[in-house]
Amino acid sequence: METYSSLVRLAMRRFSVALLPLLVLATLGACGGEQRVLTILYWQAPTLPGPYLSGGFKDRDAGAITLEPLAHYDPDGSLVPALAQEIPTVENGGVAGDLRSITWKLQDGLKWSDGSDMTAEDVVFTWRYCTDEETGCTARDIFVGVSSVEALDERTVRINFDSPTPYPYLAFVGAGSPIISGEQFKDCVGAAASDCVDENTAPLGTGPYRIVSFVADQEAVYERNPHYRGEKPYFNRVVLKGGGEAEAAARAVLERGEADYAWNLQVEPGLLVELEDHGHGTVVSAFSDLVERIVLNQTNPDPALGDDRSEYLDGANSHPFLTYQPIRQAMSMAVDRGQIADLYGFAGRSKCDLVAGPAHYVSGRNGECLTQDIDGANALLDHHNVVDSDGDGIREYQGAPLRIVYMTSTNAIRQETQALVSRWWRQIGIETELVDFEASVYFGGDPIEHAEASYRRFFADAQMYTTGGGIEPQIHLSEQLCSQIAGRDNRWAGANIARACDPAYDAAFQELPSLPIGAEREAAVKRLNDILVRSYVQIPLVSRGVVSAHLNTLKGIRFNAWDSELWNIAEWRR
Repeated sequence: METYSSLVRLAMRRFSVALLPLLVLATLGACGGEQRVLTILYWQAPTLPGPYLSGGFKDRDAGAITLEPLAHYDPDGSLVPALAQEIPTVENGGVAGDLRSITWKLQDGLKWSDGSDMTAEDVVFTWRYCTDEETGCTARDIFVGVSSVEALDERTVRINFDSPTPYPYLAFVGAGSPIISGEQFKDCVGAAASDCVDENTAPLGTGPYRIVSFVADQEAVYERNPHYRGEKPYFNRVVLKGGGEAEAAARAVLERGEADYAWNLQVEPGLLVELEDHGHGTVVSAFSDLVERIVLNQTNPDPALGDDRSEYLDGANSHPFLTYQPIRQAMSMAVDRGQIADLYGFAGRSKCDLVAGPAHYVSGRNGECLTQDIDGANALLDHHNVVDSDGDGIREYQGAPLRIVYMTSTNAIRQETQALVSRWWRQIGIETELVDFEASVYFGGDPIEHAEASYRRFFADAQMYTTGGGIEPQIHLSEQLCSQIAGRDNRWAGANIARACDPAYDAAFQELPSLPIGAEREAAVKRLNDILVRSYVQIPLVSRGVVSAHLNTLKGIRFNAWDSELWNIAEWRR
């Protein structure tokens, strides 16, 4: 069996060999001024270049090099136009006075990367594509509350809401909700979506670069988009290399200067400081809304169930013991979040809330989780008669031993976290089997072909990953509704990965969409956060800062934790 250190060495060699052709191109460019190659390392390799058929940031970012939304969030969390001329508001007439619609004006002369016109009809098409249930669009929640999208003319699109919507900037805002070409994808709506290989791997874009080639889980190559509306981007080509390990990516940039940018460096913080001392590159980081969490499956993942494994089945397929709240609560009480935060160093803060930002939405009423309480967890289980009746060290609930499978993506810090949590859970009578899968498959694999490894299928009792609520957490909170449970009826695109259904939560959520921005809305968000936290279906661990690195010679980066890190790649240069 290969050790972690040997895997890192192999990954480093893989990166070095893979980058040789790019270094040659860069050298030629330095001599002749013709070829400028930007090399970006994503150790979680993209499976598709776009966010609609995959749930991973890696896929969203691979798409963000060419696909664009109407508006972006900047590093401060403020809205800035992308394809739109300006941000619609009530004051400028773009948002209706009754808050039931928002009207966006597109910039003049927008072109797709094949030279064809991009119009308001493409925006309408994107809505139809993503809201068709059979498409399996993982971003459907963005359009909750949207009753229709209509093109008023070639450059004007109106989004209509089924009720007053105080925050109308969800659909088509940010890298997770870009516009796609209606002409290119016209035969890819519904059940046909996953079969459109050419379209899915080479979408036309309006951004500064266009896709030349895409090999899933390996590499994406882009060239300048000759039809881009803005100033010609500095680089001739962009190469996004996938695979390997986070540490190997960090070393390629910081230690050896072989690549320009390395993303999502879940690496021991002391090592990053050491690598930065080589003088080739800079580590950049920022906090936003991201929370590393453990999600507890509320359905039965027993392989003996066949096609019904981890399916909600209208509540008829409950987990044998994780649906019992005292067990979930004890599992949370046993966790030492401070030790986990130490693994992340400057990029981790112990966290008890699931909505971690912006600050005005953070509850702050769940701080008891910051203190590990093994004795209290054991006492809680004893009180509820969840005991070890046969003396084997494992507690039982209604005859079912508390043995769980705990899965996550392959990453050094995540495996260290798993090991810690497993040890703590063992101290309260829970036996844990640890499983990890390659990130490209875990987050982006086909939920049918890669069912065992897909976080969306959730063929385990517990799993761990990071997600967050964004600037405005309404969508994130809507993802926990009963109607959003992931299952075969929606091709596992539903965002309620835990398969938890709480009618009281659903009822509490109903007031949120109509509340105006301000104190009342903030209070509602905090109430919903508290309901989720105190259900213990999701166990928050740490607020995770986004950490990446780039060469000192790479300029123009405006590091962004609220949108894709590649959101302003048109401005990058040497």
